[in-house]
Amino acid sequence: MSTHLSALYTELVIEHDKRPLHAGLREPFGAEVHHVNPTCGDEITLRLQLAADGSERIEDVSYDAVGCAMSRAAASMMADLLIGRTVEEVAPAQEHFEEAMKSRGRLEGDEDLLGDSVALLGAAKFPARVKCVLMPWKAYQAALVETRALGA
Repeated sequence: MSTHLSALYTELVIEHDKRPLHAGLREPFGAEVHHVNPTCGDEITLRLQLAADGSERIEDVSYDAVGCAMSRAAASMMADLLIGRTVEEVAPAQEHFEEAMKSRGRLEGDEDLLGDSVALLGAAKFPARVKCVLMPWKAYQAALVETRALGA
């Protein structure tokens, strides 16, 4: 990756950390989950609201994230990517992001799929950081399972 792109990606992470999108827990919500990364102490409480019409359109993702800049930025970027899309539309981005994060930097991210989240892929080279960056996605998955189970 060029130095220019690296600097741009760093700026995106800093921007999302300092001015997170969709932060703060909101109502209504179908499910609320709390995840903790015991390795570093990062935490996220995430609320998910799907459309009531059965379309599985993600109406809202709100969260309270505490921890490192990477995990807080990841929550902001993920929420922005999810809101307004259907679960089905989001699935390829989620799969690609997880695969890229587990590749130890060998897989380049698809910016069209990932949006700003592509800026987080540099963390894939640092196994301790992968959990920080994936934690919001794991919380989203858990909230989706819970929302579906509750029929909310």
